[in-house]
Amino acid sequence: MTYNMKDLFGKALLDFQNGNYSEDIITSTNISDEDALPLPYLFREFKDMPKLEQHALKLCKGHVLDVGCGSGSHTIYLQEKGFKIKALDISKGAIEVAKKRGVLHAKVLNILDERETFDTILLLMNGTGIFQELTQVSKYLSHLKSLLKRNGQILIDSSDIKYMYEDEDGGYWMDMNAGYYGELDYFLSYKGAKETPMKWLYLDFETLKLACETVGLKCELVMDGDHFDYLARLIVK
Repeated sequence: MTYNMKDLFGKALLDFQNGNYSEDIITSTNISDEDALPLPYLFREFKDMPKLEQHALKLCKGHVLDVGCGSGSHTIYLQEKGFKIKALDISKGAIEVAKKRGVLHAKVLNILDERETFDTILLLMNGTGIFQELTQVSKYLSHLKSLLKRNGQILIDSSDIKYMYEDEDGGYWMDMNAGYYGELDYFLSYKGAKETPMKWLYLDFETLKLACETVGLKCELVMDGDHFDYLARLIVK
């Protein structure tokens, strides 16, 4: 990730972990207003996770890689189930928190710099977000494919955010001259400080499936979530 991050996300997680919780993270995008991201939600237990996440965790097998692990909630659950699991995040603060919470193998690393191989690669909480832009999807998918052991799987979730462009008449106000509608500018602030804006990608299932086919991955729809979101399983063709 080329962004010069202030790591406000990591700072917020550390505050919560260290008992200094007073404010939530505030997020917004170029098509949506400010919204609070409650810090306790980022420390949730299995019973408080959306069904889609619970299902993804139940499908895990073998040696697991948790990409964008945040505070380590998914990793901790799998560790407790006896899985060998490695957790990655580009946020130093997040990895510090994950380790404090008991994650055994946690590393500050961009997924594109990972070289180990795994039976399951987990990308949850809009896993396609890290691809940033449609033009980069193939590069990321090719790399993820190279990290799979024989009969390995990638479990990834995202949302079709077309509904965010719907007007009162049921039509859509998308700019057809602009890029793909799931490419967003993402803004984050915490305790009055603003993070460097970043790109964040939501992929509809058909677009993900098409991208997978171009790099030799088979994309299966595992389940639909409650709000235009879905869980997909990618395997080598």
